[in-house]
Amino acid sequence: MTDLTQDEWISKLRSDTNAVILDVRTPEEVAEGVIPNAIHIDIFKGQGFIDEVEQLDKTRTYFVYCKAGGRSGQACAVMNQLGFNQTYNLIGGFSQWKGEVASL
Repeated sequence: MTDLTQDEWISKLRSDTNAVILDVRTPEEVAEGVIPNAIHIDIFKGQGFIDEVEQLDKTRTYFVYCKAGGRSGQACAVMNQLGFNQTYNLIGGFSQWKGEVASL
């Protein structure tokens, strides 16, 4: 896992053709908007989160975010333990996001 600033995160994301954006916030937080093209798996699902993450392609690069950067850091750590090699955590999370916002 690597912690990245928003600028670093966007730059790496744009240059990676194998990237997946993963939103690990709660459904209530997701209702406020998401980073475009994100998939949503709520980290508070506990084992359910692990079960859903296990179904993802471990060879892809994951750009992970939450509201402030704490839960997404935990999600990256869990994913690394499960065999995901490329995970990037967005420092500051969605609350400091200045880019485009979409809705799920």
